[in-house]
Amino acid sequence: MKKEEKKNTLFNKDILNGKRPFIISGPCSAESPEQVLEVAKELAGMEIISALRAGIWKPRTRPNSFEGVGEKGLKWLVDAGREVGLPVITEVANPQHVEAALNAGVDMLWIGARTTVNPFSVQEIADSLKGIKIPVWVKNPIHLDLQLWIGALERFSNAGIEEIGAIHRGFSVGNGTKYRNNPLWEVPIELKRLFPELPIISDPSHIGGKRDLIASLSQRAIDLNMDGLMIEVHPDPDHALSDAKQQIRPKELKNILSKLIYKRDFSSDIDFLHQLTDLRIEIDELDEELLLLLKKRLAIVEKIGLFKQKNDVTVFQLDRWIEILNSRGNLARKLALDEDFIIEVFKTIHKESIRLQTSMQLGKK
Repeated sequence: MKKEEKKNTLFNKDILNGKRPFIISGPCSAESPEQVLEVAKELAGMEIISALRAGIWKPRTRPNSFEGVGEKGLKWLVDAGREVGLPVITEVANPQHVEAALNAGVDMLWIGARTTVNPFSVQEIADSLKGIKIPVWVKNPIHLDLQLWIGALERFSNAGIEEIGAIHRGFSVGNGTKYRNNPLWEVPIELKRLFPELPIISDPSHIGGKRDLIASLSQRAIDLNMDGLMIEVHPDPDHALSDAKQQIRPKELKNILSKLIYKRDFSSDIDFLHQLTDLRIEIDELDEELLLLLKKRLAIVEKIGLFKQKNDVTVFQLDRWIEILNSRGNLARKLALDEDFIIEVFKTIHKESIRLQTSMQLGKK
């Protein structure tokens, strides 16, 4: 068995307890016992809710902002969950948090994005959980690094945690999108490809950063076959002590969840299957043509590399690269293709062209 195939068996769906979608909801931060209980009661009235969440310790970018109520909030959360019959979950960032949460009777834990980014912190938390049976959810790191996310998941698996899930909350990439954190959906999709049995839920609250984006992001996550959602709610979002702009009222959550459209993974309709098969055959044939054309293009790239080498010309030619970007972008628009997509394709092709010509000049193709 290949190493990658072995890794695929590390995770299972037990953490979902048979529920799909798995919906985690509650306030960004526990602010008072009354606030947590009020939210819990409203959520309990929605049969679809799987767990009650609340932040107890809030890692903030800058000091002197609300950093959570601390350990006393654990009792508020656990008491509220027990009263309404919902399991409870909170974020932990160090072994001390873990000990306090376990002593309070918290049912599940999640590892935040700021913690996932640090393997030392993750390992310390994983070590503190050895021999303890508790479900653990791991958010993606703040910046785009799939291997770092996988590494955090594996650390908990290696520590003996059997119920592990991933939370996709988007990435801070500084590209000026409308989102607080760019979803980069291709990343959780790739994680799912590598680990098909790993449950992955999406966090539209942190992806969007604005309450009016939560509905569309939730639907997108469901369309992409995510296993569930984590959505922040508050009885009075505008006056929340943390992340006010991304929290919604419980009744708004109920409305969003009621309007989600769930699509099937499979259809047994014979006509559909035949047509789908025919279209996929066309795609396969076109992909073969694309690869053959790409092979021809790279062969010309190698010839150009030889000319450059013989004439002592640098591999990278800025003017030519700008010309390619402009002309391919213009052609994409004329063909009604997405210009950004086409530019990304040619950036990848150009990167391989540079690699080929550089290797030739170094004498190792």
